[in-house]
Amino acid sequence: MSDQLSRGRPPLAPPSRSDRSRWNWVLILPLLAVLYPPLYNRATPELFNIPFFYWYQMAIIPLSVGCTLLAYHRGGRR
Repeated sequence: MSDQLSRGRPPLAPPSRSDRSRWNWVLILPLLAVLYPPLYNRATPELFNIPFFYWYQMAIIPLSVGCTLLAYHRGGRR
């Protein structure tokens, strides 16, 4: 950097980021869905004899994948 200043040129600015898409905000949905355990800390309703606590967390996995795919494809780098 001091080499650039000695030549009389201003230092180069860092390149602008291209990953600032509004679609990245959709990635917070799966986090919010599991962030507050009292929301899903119960046994009923059951699904195939699996308590709600467990199948809710398993249902979050496809939601997370869907949100990630949506953010990736819609908010792609330009």
